[in-house]
Amino acid sequence: MRIFVVAGETSGDTHAAALLEELKSVRPDLQISGLGGPKLHAMSTDVEDWTHDAAVVGLWDVLRRYGYFRQKFRETLDRIAREKPDAVLFVDYPGFNLRLAKALQSHRPNTRLLYYISPQVWAWNRARIPRMARWLDRMFCIFPFEKDLYEKSGLHTDFVGHPMATKLEILGDEARKPNLFALLPGSREREVRKIFPAMLTAAKIVLARRPQTVFAGAASSEKLQALMREMAAQAGVGCDIGLRNARDLMQTAAAGLVASGTATLEATLCGLPYALVYKVSPLTYLAGRAVIKVPHLGMANLLAGKEIVKEFIQQDATPTALASESMLLLDDAAHRAAMRANFGKVREKLIAPGAISSAQAVLGVLR
Repeated sequence: MRIFVVAGETSGDTHAAALLEELKSVRPDLQISGLGGPKLHAMSTDVEDWTHDAAVVGLWDVLRRYGYFRQKFRETLDRIAREKPDAVLFVDYPGFNLRLAKALQSHRPNTRLLYYISPQVWAWNRARIPRMARWLDRMFCIFPFEKDLYEKSGLHTDFVGHPMATKLEILGDEARKPNLFALLPGSREREVRKIFPAMLTAAKIVLARRPQTVFAGAASSEKLQALMREMAAQAGVGCDIGLRNARDLMQTAAAGLVASGTATLEATLCGLPYALVYKVSPLTYLAGRAVIKVPHLGMANLLAGKEIVKEFIQQDATPTALASESMLLLDDAAHRAAMRANFGKVREKLIAPGAISSAQAVLGVLR
């Protein structure tokens, strides 16, 4: 059995690696190739680690690197044609993956096209769903409301539950360091450059009012660690920037500021009281605002049907506002308890009772 996987971001690399590890335990003959990150590359040297180049944020980044993505797209089509895998497994990353699925749809008579972790087209372009039904053989979604949306279009869809929901525990104050505050501006350099300055200035304000506070951050690479340390030094803020998994901080910090994205749901499932922060280029923000059709940016808020986590978006993400919310998160135990109660309800929605695992679902299709 041979699977060609395409994951373009850190979170996709992590989730795809976990799925394929489980699949490999059932099918030791599984051969893996494709595009991914360090975890998939560690599983198979036939997976190119391209996430440093592929993980772009916003319209401007994509336009600026259009030539690179065009070349990579053609190379990937050629590789799939040569290797003739049993399945292509697309993992999130819709800008690249949906175009690839469309291109492959009429040229892969014996290759199944599977999508794991649905792109959030329901938030910005629902018109794509019927087209995806024509391009794909199966969707494996991790949010419960997605199944009906896709199946109405004729795309066979399995809700396999969120991969983190059963693995993470919502930890309370007793398991945390009361003065440790997490600053998590994201895993991409452009995110860090946009978001971290406001976080650091907010940290200075908090320190002036609450000098016992200790700040820490997580870097996904040595390059990012060096950049974050330099930015913290220039801002005059003592911040322990470790080359660590952000989850380690989410499970020990008293509270935090977290960049919008997969990390916010991970923070929710770890029970970290936090505020969501989102800042991008003006062009990207205006383009996104024109098409986004959901009331909240954070998945925890969408699943809860209300704002259980404060969202600071673009011009609202000021250091003063972030500092004020940070103080509330650090010093108001009742506020933290209420957040965690809501987090527990979100977690329940992400668990598929009695459902088969994503790896078993993939294997069932290929059989």
